[in-house]
Amino acid sequence: MELATLGGPAGDLAGGDALIELSGITKVLKGQQEPRTILDGVDLTVRAGESVAIVGRSGSGKSTLLSVVGLFDRPDSGSYLLAGQDISRLPERRAAKLRSSHFGFVFQRFFLLKHLTAAQNVAMALVNGQGWLPRRERRRRVMAALDRVGIAHLARNRPAKMSGGEQQRVAIARALVRNPRVLLADEPTGALDTETGALVIDALLDATERGCGLILVTHDRDHAARMGRILDLRDGRLTERAPA
Repeated sequence: MELATLGGPAGDLAGGDALIELSGITKVLKGQQEPRTILDGVDLTVRAGESVAIVGRSGSGKSTLLSVVGLFDRPDSGSYLLAGQDISRLPERRAAKLRSSHFGFVFQRFFLLKHLTAAQNVAMALVNGQGWLPRRERRRRVMAALDRVGIAHLARNRPAKMSGGEQQRVAIARALVRNPRVLLADEPTGALDTETGALVIDALLDATERGCGLILVTHDRDHAARMGRILDLRDGRLTERAPA
């Protein structure tokens, strides 16, 4: 399978088209006294423009599931379709290219480089997976990404001069600058106060308006309730919660 057959960024897909299709995914944690099943036949479909919250107790495997979706980890069994193409057994080199071109990642820790400005931190995401870009085009994309999360005016600020919420929005801009198909967020508001966390969720949900699929791992019930669906990971299986 050629990577090109998967198409381009999020905007190339119509709203409602299936982005992520996991079927029968299993993952067993080894290396301990007894192997532990983390994911036990997980099925998950995420469509373009859809937002999904994954909730569950600590240690239930939420981050492991996100790692499988983001191609950082491989399942022991099951199938994985990305935009209709089977990528279950991709070599690592091709998986790395897909991570760069199709996914955006946001974590609880911001992982910003302290010596770089906000704009420079966002521009770092264009180094890999985008090919060579003229300087003017890089700047245009970086400023557009910062503007989408409401902090274009902080482009020249370094992390030390920004609040936690502003730094997290820089991290979101960095994830969005490559116009990903899928945005994966692992506890992105865990270190933020309630009001700031709500602004971060606003920025994530705004990406779905442009056709990006969003998977949010969170312990915050209010943030989960803002997603289109809530899935509970328990005993290695996903179950959907009924709408409130």
